[in-house]
Amino acid sequence: MIFKRPDKLRNSLTRTRQSVFGRLAGLLTQTELTEETWEELEALLIQADVGVETTVALVSSLRERAAREHIRQADRVQALLQEEMTALLNVPGRSYLPGEKRPLSVVLVVGVNGSGKTTGIAKLARYHQLRGERVLLAAGDTFRAAAIDQLKVWADRLGIELIAHQAGGDPGAVVFDAVGAALSRRVDVLIVDTAGRLHTKHNLMQELRKIHSVASRQLPGAPHETLLVLDATTGQNGLAQARTFGEAVDVTGLFLAKLDGTAKGGIVFSVVRELKLPIFFVGTGEQAEDVAEFRASEFVEGLFDQGGL
Repeated sequence: MIFKRPDKLRNSLTRTRQSVFGRLAGLLTQTELTEETWEELEALLIQADVGVETTVALVSSLRERAAREHIRQADRVQALLQEEMTALLNVPGRSYLPGEKRPLSVVLVVGVNGSGKTTGIAKLARYHQLRGERVLLAAGDTFRAAAIDQLKVWADRLGIELIAHQAGGDPGAVVFDAVGAALSRRVDVLIVDTAGRLHTKHNLMQELRKIHSVASRQLPGAPHETLLVLDATTGQNGLAQARTFGEAVDVTGLFLAKLDGTAKGGIVFSVVRELKLPIFFVGTGEQAEDVAEFRASEFVEGLFDQGGL
């Protein structure tokens, strides 16, 4: 399946790899491991938007391992760093829509306007289509007419039905109708868009809680996933968004959008470390097929792999 091809993920990391991690890989090809090596390693990780606290934790752990294992050569540190990074990104016990196949899976998608949420929904829908599953979309962002129109364009392109009300309507009513329609039409996956005004708006968080409640009352256990779409280009600002959305609804995982458009892909490390949330998908381009299942080992290898540059 196309989503398991590592080159999609690797290619989306081109800017990050060329701007920072290429220099980092060059640093770790030096023969001697010195205090300056550690200092430069720390500076480069921070430049890659790994985050100060996460960087300090990574470098401290590396230094302890290097001392314990009597490592004196810088080139041996890269392998250790990749091990540490991969372990950090692996959130145990979390996978996308786990468990036995159910009659209907409901996926709630949240995120601020401009994060790539609508395109992320289209990619997620295409992902399920290519798995042979029937998909229904719900336009739960009734606050913006443009949001409904954008989702309709994608639904038409993908040949997927869309449940939508008039702009300004009750998002809870949209979700109620969508769950009912999905059950009656024997749909496999219902993907629900939600309002994405700035995460500092208190009323938005109340609406998200309401939508969550409507879905769970109509279908016990729903929503089965609540994905937060984060714009990789926003860097550390994404952390504030994630925390606020997590306070409103039970976010279960992340969809990292626009990774191909940033040189600061290191944001994933601080997001996962601080929020203890897994990344399920990564947006790797502008088309519906441009999405990759996130795998920690492939991601880290893609950061350091200098082949073809």
